[in-house]
Amino acid sequence: MSIMCRIDDKLVPLYRVMWVSAVPHFCGEEDCTREGCYEIRLEQGESVWGNTEDRDKICDQLEQWQGGLGPTDETDETDDGDGGPW
Repeated sequence: MSIMCRIDDKLVPLYRVMWVSAVPHFCGEEDCTREGCYEIRLEQGESVWGNTEDRDKICDQLEQWQGGLGPTDETDETDDGDGGPW
């Protein structure tokens, strides 16, 4: 698996991604060129903008890179059932 993800026409290292917008940008400005695009915030206050496909792709790649969501049940895998944290 590559640590690079293509967003629009840019190759972005996954380790630089801080957050990914869940909703498309809307500011209401007449001259805005980012309406309907999703912001992908990077380190150093930088951002790249992508469409729905780009957003879904980077979210999937981030989950794969970080090992997914993990166990879905409410108990920890190391829980031995005695109720104690140790």
